[in-house]
Amino acid sequence: MENNVIPTDIIKIQKKLATFEKDSRNYKKYTKILAKHVKKHTMKQRVISHIKTIETIQKISEENEEETQK
Repeated sequence: MENNVIPTDIIKIQKKLATFEKDSRNYKKYTKILAKHVKKHTMKQRVISHIKTIETIQKISEENEEETQK
């Protein structure tokens, strides 16, 4: 949960997007770019979360193996 910071590239795109008139060509273009960056960011967060979950499961299973060997 400590990595809930919005990346600077997404913030820059949002600021640029705010300067355009809605439904203009550049507005549509930057909306697509922003969507791509947000999707990439959320996928990265999901992968990190999955990796942490796998590491936790491995750690717990190792602890259980040590307890059963005693």
